[in-house]
Amino acid sequence: MKIFPCRSNWRPVFRSKPGSSRSVAIGALLAASVSTVFIPLAVYAEQTDTGKAVVVQPGAPGAPSKTLPPSTRGVLPPRSAADAEFMQGMILHHAQAVEMTAMIPSHTQNKDLRSLGARIRSSQSDEIKFMKRWLAARGESVSKPMPSMTGMDMPREMPPMPGMLNRQQMEALERAKGAEFDRLFLLGMIQHHKGALTMVKDLFDTAGSGQDAELFNFATDADNSQRAEIHIMETLLKKEIEEKR
Repeated sequence: MKIFPCRSNWRPVFRSKPGSSRSVAIGALLAASVSTVFIPLAVYAEQTDTGKAVVVQPGAPGAPSKTLPPSTRGVLPPRSAADAEFMQGMILHHAQAVEMTAMIPSHTQNKDLRSLGARIRSSQSDEIKFMKRWLAARGESVSKPMPSMTGMDMPREMPPMPGMLNRQQMEALERAKGAEFDRLFLLGMIQHHKGALTMVKDLFDTAGSGQDAELFNFATDADNSQRAEIHIMETLLKKEIEEKR
């Protein structure tokens, strides 16, 4: 530890008689103040002299921490194949929700539905961008890989992901207008959101998956937000039904 010398002509000034209890107390206070100022400076100097960062790995509960070498670098946590498959599938899932909300401006004047649709379209469009970045950062394809077709002449249609609307439902939604569109949209988007909840549950039920911090936070946030939107849509649907009575 380095010692920082102070000026030799510095002296505390006592107004009390030397040796009195008051002078002793003041002297002690000044001594404490001096040590408070100089000790942290000495420690700081010692740390900056080395020029090396200290990397400490916390130990398990009850176990000591470990000091790692300065060359230690952070790495992405291990992930399972289910992680990438979840993101690839959720991109397609979100894309259909965005397609559904794009119909709203030309199909209904319902202000509540327009507001909800804008919210869903904005949030899921942003999430699609995030998922694509997540996959690219890990060297994964954005597209979900096709299953092996060995021994087959013609590819078969892949089964839809949970909650996705089939072709007939999407065509019916496209044809509908006004109150009928509102009803079909709410029913379809509730089904769609519930499918997303199933996808999140399946991810966390798969051993070794969902350990990546970004993936975990995204899936948890998606689960929470879509549960809240399901509640809003069920309330709007109930309102639609009551107004028809």
